This record gives sequence, structure tokens and C-alpha cells, in this order.
Amino acid sequence: MNILFIADNFPPETNAAASRVFERAKHWVKAGHHVTFLTSAPNFPQGKVYAGYKNRWYQKEIMDGMTVIRVKTFIVPNSGFLLRIIDFLSFMVMAIIVGIFLRKKEVIVATSPQFFAGYAGLILAKIKRTPFVLELSDLWPESIKGVSLLGDSKLYRLLEKFELFMYRKSCQIITQTVAFEKSLVNRGIDKSKITTVLNGVDTSFFKPQPLKNKSLVQEFGLEGKKVIGYLGTMGMAHDLTYALKMAKQLENKNIVFLFVGTGAKKAHLERYTKEHQISNVIFIPPQKKIDIQKWWSICDVALVHLKNDPAFSSVIPSKIFEAMAVAKPIVVVAPAGEASNIVLTNQIGIHLGNYDLGEDANALFNLLNNVEQLQSFSLNMVKFAASYDRAIPAKRFMEVLNKAQGNPPKIKES
Repeated sequence: MNILFIADNFPPETNAAASRVFERAKHWVKAGHHVTFLTSAPNFPQGKVYAGYKNRWYQKEIMDGMTVIRVKTFIVPNSGFLLRIIDFLSFMVMAIIVGIFLRKKEVIVATSPQFFAGYAGLILAKIKRTPFVLELSDLWPESIKGVSLLGDSKLYRLLEKFELFMYRKSCQIITQTVAFEKSLVNRGIDKSKITTVLNGVDTSFFKPQPLKNKSLVQEFGLEGKKVIGYLGTMGMAHDLTYALKMAKQLENKNIVFLFVGTGAKKAHLERYTKEHQISNVIFIPPQKKIDIQKWWSICDVALVHLKNDPAFSSVIPSKIFEAMAVAKPIVVVAPAGEASNIVLTNQIGIHLGNYDLGEDANALFNLLNNVEQLQSFSLNMVKFAASYDRAIPAKRFMEVLNKAQGNPPKIKES
């Protein structure tokens, strides 16, 4: 199959969205499919173009057998609201303009979280008379409402109308969680064209590390200490200030909180740590994927953290699958829902959903000092990791593309 895939994020960016679409497409290329990505110059999340790239009107490269076309966009850091909307809109417009001149494909796919990439795909599909498939990785604009960037305003309701229109016009919709699927059905979207395909992880790369990286342990003085690792984006949806408060509660307990990565809230978190004189917190800049294994190796547990808002009960952070692959027991601090269900059902960690600071800090301390429990969680992770290998969702995703390409639903004009 010849596929045009529209994605705002793509490697060398290392966020969840970029890794997901790239690693999945590698399986498609291996199976003989042709994939063209329409994306932007890599800049997420700092809003600075990566070394070796420029924010040009058009640039083309080949990555692992995929054709990657990058278009010029309005680039800003991953923070705020209005400037980010302009960023999203600029990508939508440029993707449409460039996409019009590309050779016709058999199916067009676009991925959220923001729906402007979806609209680029939808409009191109109408122009090209090509089936359109939407991958829904976030309920946008609900998610930005959840981080208090957009209240229940006229603008929110207008964006929600655009959101529902896109769902109705899509030939097929792939949701990343069952909760997303239920939300769409409850809002009147045809259930027959929705398929839930969970995220996954590249288990050929992420593997359990039996020993901690000695050089890192020595460099950061971690001998004899338990390490709680948060490896990923430090954004508005994660509310990691609460994690810092737990760290403060656990000072002088030989417990260290390790944050690896960057994001819209990292500077705030560093200021908060300094202002409150929290001594057991380490911040590390974002790392190349090839080096991330050694950072996982020094962690005793993996922290998965989301803001205490009902909007995030439907979210499954990708770091759950990554932590599972490296066999690091998971501590989920999030509203009860999809993420906590995976962790508790597979018995691979604990869930802290009450946001009671003293209670949560005590639960963390007890877990880190319960060797048998940690070993049990790790063994279960080794047991179940293969069930979440990236090849499985890649295959299921392709089945949906075949369905759309072979017999796309008729789209009526509104």
C-alpha cells in the first residue's frame, strides 16, 4: 500500500508521538508498504530547530526506507495557547499546500494530538478523492481544557464542533484507548468505524538491564540510594510539582527523584526545587534515544505522572510501555482510568490516585523498600512486555488502513 502520513512530530524528535509513528511505520516498510511522511522541521518541545535542519518551505529526506517531507511552519516552544494554535494552523496550511502537489496515495492518515493535522489530512483526502483515516491519540480540545488553557468558553465549544465534524468525515478512526472510543460513541460517532489500537514499545531496543550503569551511579552519588525515574516530557498535563512535593517528603530517606528530559514546565520545576531547597532531585537534559537505556538502568521504579483532572483518566502515557520493556516497576500518579488499569491488571506497579501527599509519599517509601514486591512486578513486566511490542499495533493499524482503502464509508456533505 502507498500511504501518506501527516504528523506534526517526527524523529529526530523523541517525544511519544514522534517515536510512535516512526517505529510503527518501520514495520510497514519491512512488510513492503510505501510510506511518505508530511511533517515539520524538528523543534519539539523547545521550539528551536534541531541541528542539521532548517525551517524551510520544503525539504526531503529518506529515513529507514520512508520518504520524509518537511514543510515550513511558525515555530514556538510547547507552552501557552494562542501561539501554539498559530503553530498548528501554519502546519495545517503548509501540509495542504505541499500535499496537493504530491503524487496521489492509496490512503491518507493523520495523527493528533491536535486536530489541525487531522484537518490537513481530511482536506487533502477530499481534494485527492482518497480514503482518510484519523489516529486519535488525545481528545483535543478536551485535553487543553484539562490543563486550564481553555475553559468552557465559546472558543472551546467552537473547537469541539470542529472536532466532531472531523470525526464524522473520517472514513476510519483509530483511538489509542477504550475511553477515547467510548467518548466518541457517546457523542454520536458511528462505532463501526472506530478501532482501538493501544500504543506499544520497540522491545528489540528497550530491554531489561540487569546492572546499573556504574559511571552514572558514581557521577551522581547514587550509591546505596533508591532512584525514582521520570523519563520524558515535563509538560502542563503532568503536574510534576506534586512529584517534587513527594520528593521533599522523602528527603533523608536515601531516595532520589531523577527527571530526564525537557518540556514547558521544566524551568518552573527547577525553580521550585531551588526555592524549596529540595536536595534529593536531579534534573538531566533530554538524551538521545541510543543513550536512554543507561538512564533507565539506574532507576529502581518508573514514575508515570498526570494532572489530577478527570480529563486525564482516559490517557495512557507511552512511558508505561517503555518502563514495562525495561522491567522497571511503575508508580502511576494519575486519576483512576486507563493507565492505572493497565498497571494494576498486569500487576506491574502501584497506583496513587488520591493525591494525598503524606499517604502517597509513604506508599512510595514502602514500595522502594519491598524487595519481593519489586521483583514480582519486574518479573510480570518481562512476562507481558511482548504483548505490547510495537509490531502488534502496527499490524492492527494496517488492517484498518486496508479496510479504509478497500471499502471506505461514503461521506455525505453537511
